[in-house]
Amino acid sequence: MKVRNKMKKLFTILLALVMVLSAVTFASAEDKVYNVCYLVNGNLGDKSFFDSAEAGLEELQAAGRITLRTIEMGGTEEDQAGWLSTLYEVAESEEYDVIVCGTYQMPDYLKEVAEAYPNQKFVIFDDDTYAGACSNVLNIVYKQNDMGYLVGVFAACMTADTNVPNINADAVVGFIGGVDSPVINDFLIGFIEGAQSVNPDIKIDTRYTNNYVDTAIAKEYGLSMINDNKCDIIWGVAGNSGNGGCEAALETGKAWFIGVDSDQELTFSPDLAAITLTSGLKNIGASLIWFFDELDAGVEHYGTKVTLGLVEGGVGIVTDKNFAKIASPETQAKVAAAEAAIRAGEIVVDSALDGFDVAAVRDAVRP
Repeated sequence: MKVRNKMKKLFTILLALVMVLSAVTFASAEDKVYNVCYLVNGNLGDKSFFDSAEAGLEELQAAGRITLRTIEMGGTEEDQAGWLSTLYEVAESEEYDVIVCGTYQMPDYLKEVAEAYPNQKFVIFDDDTYAGACSNVLNIVYKQNDMGYLVGVFAACMTADTNVPNINADAVVGFIGGVDSPVINDFLIGFIEGAQSVNPDIKIDTRYTNNYVDTAIAKEYGLSMINDNKCDIIWGVAGNSGNGGCEAALETGKAWFIGVDSDQELTFSPDLAAITLTSGLKNIGASLIWFFDELDAGVEHYGTKVTLGLVEGGVGIVTDKNFAKIASPETQAKVAAAEAAIRAGEIVVDSALDGFDVAAVRDAVRP
């Protein structure tokens, strides 16, 4: 009897110890604070990708979920020579749980360093060049086709609303893209499909600048779209180059502009901001918060590509300021309904990243 009682007591003690250890382990996982290094292949203050990523990481730091070191590496040609050595330096230090970088200029450097340091974890946003090539790298990309659909719905509604100044009777809108490439055309396919969902007969004048810095060529295209084809809304999807379309709209006084990636009403001069109706958004900061939410839930995505859309907060559209002031309640409602339908899976937008025949669709809607 005494032996049985002793065994029972010992079992109780061991069970309690296991429960305590399990609780400690769970708490440690729950309270994990990640040490993060963010490498900016440029400088903060761009009011776009880099600032968005920094804002998301700073929010995580303020919540006590990460510690953060941000290194601005500069964006000139001379600065690029130091990008690789900086990547090596932070990886060699073994100080960081995760190293974050972004954009199309970094994948070659990142692949080299990731292969040299297979135990170091990396995240690169808005690029999938070597997705899956390294088991320690997560590529985060975005459903710009979903964003494009919302912008297309909005543009088609607006070009039909002749109660708005500068809107003419012709259903023609413009798209100024950067390089004729799958990513840029992903915006375009969404834009076309969204616009056609409102008006199957709408015309879309599409042109490419073939770079992301030449505002002069975009302005030239914009002037031609407006004066020759009666475009009254232009969406610029060509980085800084696309902003030349906004300059054309301002100069003619006959059209409106739509921005991309960030809220361009906040970054433009007052005169250009005044004719910018809305912007399609890539929410880099929100996507990084999502990533750490996943880590905290015990889900790692390293070695894969993750594509984030409306549901995950990866993309969106600006719905305040000029959108709220200038667009009619009916237009705003149609955009909201389209977003709800995409979120619910009722609308599935085609993607240029899936081998879609972009040329045929693009050419079919030219003015």
